[in-house]
Amino acid sequence: MPAEIIKSNPPAVAKPTGYTQAIQITGDYRRLIISGQVGMAADGSVSESREAQVVRALANLRAVLTANGMTVANVVKTTAFLIDRDLLHAYRKARTDVFGTHAPASTLLIVAGLADPRWVIEIEAEAVA
Repeated sequence: MPAEIIKSNPPAVAKPTGYTQAIQITGDYRRLIISGQVGMAADGSVSESREAQVVRALANLRAVLTANGMTVANVVKTTAFLIDRDLLHAYRKARTDVFGTHAPASTLLIVAGLADPRWVIEIEAEAVA
C-alpha cells in the first residue's frame, strides 16, 4: 500500500498561508530526509545575488528529489533558514514557483548566519513516496 498523505489544518489554529499545519503519513512508503540545500551550484560557485541563491537552493532541493524518484508533491515538511527578513518575498515567490499549490508542513526561521558566510538560505525537507 503506497503512502497516504493526510493534510490537517484544524480550525482551532490560525489558517496557514502556503503551508499545512500538520501532515499524517500512513501505509507502506519510502521516506526521504533531505539535508539542507543552499544556493551553491554543483561546481561550488555561489551567486552574489541573494535572490539567485534562493532560486538555486530550491532547484537543488528539487534535484535531490528527482535523483531519488520523487517530486515536490512528495514533500511533507520543509524547514527554511534565511539570514535576512528582507529575503521573505524572494523566498515566498521562489517557493510558490517550485511548489505551486502543494503546501507541505513548513517552518521558516530568520537566523544570524549559516555555515558559510556567503550563503543566505538553507532549506531542508522530508518527503515520502
